[in-house]
Amino acid sequence: MTIQTQPPSALAEELKAHTGRFTDKAFDWNAFPSNAGFPELERAQMRYIGAGGSPKVGDTTTMQPDNFTVSLIYKEPGKYAACHSHEIEESFLIIDGTLVVGWEKDGEVVEVNLGPKDMILNAREIGHGFRVDGVEPVMMSISVDVGKPLPPVYHYHPKEHAPELARSFGAAPGKTLPFDPRGEHPLQQLMAQYVVRHHEQPVIWEDAGFTRKVYVGEGGIQHDTCRKEMWGVPSRVGVTAFTRPVEDAFLVLEGSLIVGWEENGETVEVELGPRDLVKTPAGRKHWFRNDSAAPATVWTVIGQADDDGVRYVAA
Repeated sequence: MTIQTQPPSALAEELKAHTGRFTDKAFDWNAFPSNAGFPELERAQMRYIGAGGSPKVGDTTTMQPDNFTVSLIYKEPGKYAACHSHEIEESFLIIDGTLVVGWEKDGEVVEVNLGPKDMILNAREIGHGFRVDGVEPVMMSISVDVGKPLPPVYHYHPKEHAPELARSFGAAPGKTLPFDPRGEHPLQQLMAQYVVRHHEQPVIWEDAGFTRKVYVGEGGIQHDTCRKEMWGVPSRVGVTAFTRPVEDAFLVLEGSLIVGWEENGETVEVELGPRDLVKTPAGRKHWFRNDSAAPATVWTVIGQADDDGVRYVAA
């Protein structure tokens, strides 16, 4: 018996090109040339949208960025990232493990310990670094809120500073403060505006039957770049097609999710598993649903800060 198959349509090929499969990608251990020669700084990057803070902007396996980048970072226990700053916001969403993030100003550092589904939005021009003090590796999603960020500016790199000073993000002994949302130090107060604890965020139940926790946007950190939300999609829940004036990205953290596109009456779909991502361009009709027995957890990044008028309707 001969099975007849139709070649994929242009829309299906476009959806495939906008899908990043975790199993199709590879971690790049040489994504950050400034780490070369310093084993204590080792980390690996998996690029989905853009290059993030890496200079490897010509990677053909990643999607072209518009208003934000998305990548995964893997870092092993005992390693750290040297204190640096960016011209734009950069978020760290912890997926596995615990991560210490330090903010530095005038030789003083405030450190916060983040666990799974916690996030920090690193402020513009603030020196920040991170360190894995726990016993398990850290996997996190990094999103930079501009398509092509400038190279990072390093403040305390072991190439130019003593290793113990670089590891403490620039804090001399006695100059490190713990994160305290009620603390009196100006750097504690500033950091408190940019840290999101997953368990502290209110659950928003959409009429369409899924939940949202707003990390960046109305109800979370108020900002002027991108919105970032954690969605919970129960089994057998989905929404009808909607469009945005900007791009969005769905990164599945747990479970599975079907994402569909529509154009000129044609529909195509793709099923995402853990650490798979779909980026949907501005103006494209798209929808999602969960056909599996287990709930899905989805990290969602939307390329504008303002309300885009989308109202979700149950399918």
